[in-house]
Amino acid sequence: MGTSDLDRQIEQLKRCEPLAEAEVKALCLKAMEILVEESNVQRVDAPVTICGDIHGQFYDMKELFKVGGDCPKTNYLFLGDFVDRGFYSVETFLLLLALKVRYPDRITLIRGNHESRQITQVYGFYDECLRKYGSVNVWRYCTEIFDYLSLSALIENKIFSVHGGLSPAITTLDQIRVIDRKQEVPHDGAMCDLLWSDPEDAVDGWGLSPRGAGFLFGGNVVSSFNHSNNIDYICRAHQLVMEGFKWMFNNKIVTVWSAPNYCYRCGNVAAILELDENLNKQFRVFEAAPHVCAHDLNQEVFLPRGLPQITFFETAHMACDTLSFHALEHQRADRGY
Repeated sequence: MGTSDLDRQIEQLKRCEPLAEAEVKALCLKAMEILVEESNVQRVDAPVTICGDIHGQFYDMKELFKVGGDCPKTNYLFLGDFVDRGFYSVETFLLLLALKVRYPDRITLIRGNHESRQITQVYGFYDECLRKYGSVNVWRYCTEIFDYLSLSALIENKIFSVHGGLSPAITTLDQIRVIDRKQEVPHDGAMCDLLWSDPEDAVDGWGLSPRGAGFLFGGNVVSSFNHSNNIDYICRAHQLVMEGFKWMFNNKIVTVWSAPNYCYRCGNVAAILELDENLNKQFRVFEAAPHVCAHDLNQEVFLPRGLPQITFFETAHMACDTLSFHALEHQRADRGY
């Protein structure tokens, strides 16, 4: 795959036009060669711009690039959850993947809890691939890539970046480095926790997560982890924040959310975190893209079967992942998995 082919594919994807199935397969194979060389704790140099959940909101991701600058001029770190719920998970993920293959040192992609075969069967990516390609082949190519994504990143040895949070099974970064990540996300254990856990003010130490996976963890856990690993703070995503970002525990952990008007109905703004070469911080807040096509207005946001619509609004702050594992079992049964 030459640079001219990649450049053409990137421009095509920027127009929100899906690639042919054979092109997706070739792109994924090339991406695999690059991602397999990356660490579970991938080193990232500053300056860098950190982005939270995207969730298939393609036109809002284009707005993000308008605010933050195009890759490769801007060095990007995306914290996972590229797919599901939005209407354009295919185009969103493939554009990010094509940019990764074209500019491997200028964009870092780490895994979120939605980069999972099981979760994508519930929240929309599977159905979108089937609808747009007439088969599940593209879904299979992409979900195989999920297994190769790094679990976290370390910016200038000072800022630990992860999709979800911490794990009671992990006290050092070296323990993350030895995880066998090339697998489907387990239902429990260290790898699961990194992608599913959440910080919680009301918790001292560790608590059960209402999501059904991962843990809630308190400020004392964050302080201990940061001290043990000589890091300044943790940057993570995974939870809807109406203001786009939120500091907790005396600025020891920050949540960055990059999907404005989440699920096209939450009314939140989004943010990205820009770090200069000296790790000085600037949050860039942005609103949803003005582009909404008539086709989108007639679509339904993907919510799992059996989850009442009211629950979406009541649990928006939890990013609507509660009951994921219960819902996927029903969905898999319906499909014969």
